[in-house]
Amino acid sequence: MSASLNKVILIGNLTADPELKYTPSGTARTRFAIAVNRQYKDASGQLQEEVTFVPIVAWGQQAENCANYLSKGRSVAVEGRLRIDSFENAEGEKKKVVEVVAQSVQFLGGAPRSASEPATVPPPEEPSTKDVQNEEEVPF
Repeated sequence: MSASLNKVILIGNLTADPELKYTPSGTARTRFAIAVNRQYKDASGQLQEEVTFVPIVAWGQQAENCANYLSKGRSVAVEGRLRIDSFENAEGEKKKVVEVVAQSVQFLGGAPRSASEPATVPPPEEPSTKDVQNEEEVPF
């Protein structure tokens, strides 16, 4: 029997705030989707952009962390496995659900800036003279 591998690594931005729910046994589950952008040149040489929306599900402590610290627009790196489920809806139509089950979610960059926040960061405050040691005592 040959070995199998089911591994997905994605970097993208959340399309909406994560949704946290708990199973009846108390396990946390968070669902969110990320937009993954790809740029390419078409046959005529024009730059095109393609966006793929990927549903993500995280479980346990990772799910709670995602729900507490992520929000729409935040950039993340997700490593996990692809899961495809088939089911039949009430009308008898066969449907498929494709999602990435996250094994790790890394929060990238800072929280997204809201429209009300200034675009520039103010300069850091200068330390007071009582916070600065005598220059002769600095070992370098």
